[in-house]
Amino acid sequence: MNKLAIGLNKALGSAAEFLSKAGKRMYFPYGGILGQSGEAKGCEINATIGMAFEEDGSPLVMKCFGDNLKLDKKAFLYAGSFGLPKLREQWKEMEFKKNPSLKGVKFSNPVVTNALTHGIRIVAELFADTADELVCPDLFWDNYELIFQDAVGCKVRHFNTFKKGAFDAEAMKKALLAPGQKKILILNFPNNPTGYTATIEDAKKIVAAVKAAAKAGKKIVIVCDDAYFGLVYEKGIHGESLFAEFATLDKNVLAVKLDGTTKEDYVWGLRVGFISFAFKGATDEQLKALEAKAAGNVRSCISNSSSIGQHLAIAAFADKGYAKQKKEKYAVLKARYLEIRKILKAHPEYAKNFEAMPFNSGYFMCVKPIGVDAEKVRKQLIAKYSTGAIVLSGLIRLAFSTIPKAKLAKLFANVNAAISDLKK
Repeated sequence: MNKLAIGLNKALGSAAEFLSKAGKRMYFPYGGILGQSGEAKGCEINATIGMAFEEDGSPLVMKCFGDNLKLDKKAFLYAGSFGLPKLREQWKEMEFKKNPSLKGVKFSNPVVTNALTHGIRIVAELFADTADELVCPDLFWDNYELIFQDAVGCKVRHFNTFKKGAFDAEAMKKALLAPGQKKILILNFPNNPTGYTATIEDAKKIVAAVKAAAKAGKKIVIVCDDAYFGLVYEKGIHGESLFAEFATLDKNVLAVKLDGTTKEDYVWGLRVGFISFAFKGATDEQLKALEAKAAGNVRSCISNSSSIGQHLAIAAFADKGYAKQKKEKYAVLKARYLEIRKILKAHPEYAKNFEAMPFNSGYFMCVKPIGVDAEKVRKQLIAKYSTGAIVLSGLIRLAFSTIPKAKLAKLFANVNAAISDLKK
């Protein structure tokens, strides 16, 4: 049981006897990303937040969303537990355009979720029993453990994320082949916290590893967490969702795609996400059954997702300026990514104090401090350099999505200086 949960149970005293087993496991992650972000409030450079801002510090928002706040009165009606039919149709059509490999692949209509986190919880409740295992890279978003391990009671098995600068597909395969009949595998590309997306070569090895485990008799639910989909900045990267490969891979593989507007369309507060299903040989009836299972979970939890958010998304996707505006916002983030590459190349001396982990996409990148504790570096950055960062798994996560291009050099200089301070 997490130490924060133990502390809350202790604070409740005899009242803890009212809690269920799941209730006793539950806690708020004060010391995780949210707690660390809170400590960084007020810093001159705040690289903690999983959102994106313009160069002037205002939210990076597309005009087609911001200008459509005046909606028809229908936006105030219930949306239904499956989500608005029009939005579900739009999103599925967009999935085919964004993932050409899906052509000819049968998969369910997406069910609307209250953004991607809610989709992960649906997956956990539909597929994970206490005897099952979540197989997850050791560099992962901490909400995975809160949902699967603490809320649902599923076991978590981590595997090594990187080997020689590439995704460690062999470590993933070993984790899938470990004892236990059913595995839930979650893959997040671009990855939070590292900002890494599988290369074309990585993708081939990942798919081969899953297929080998399936052929060995393992039942695998593979979850494609595509929260940051499309934000790739280099050539040679697998630019589509791996959902396309897993959808028809093997009879022992059930693929789930989680995605949404939050990061893709820069609307973090809209809370509109989607969950889709596929497996080899699936019939229309079977896919509709999975949709109904997901919608039933939505109904049992929140009744239905925000109708206003869904109507806003419908209007934005139909806007003639949508595609152009999306490219413009993408360009802002890519320019920062390229600036970081320039900074690291211009300062080889930084390699004495930290190692830049593999990154090529998304909102973040990570550095591994050399010779000092990452948490001590984080605190030193706040105390002396008015700079906020997140520490996960011994790495320092830097959200360049929030930092103006002109301040990136100072961000890395501060990280280097903080480590030097601690080494003295």
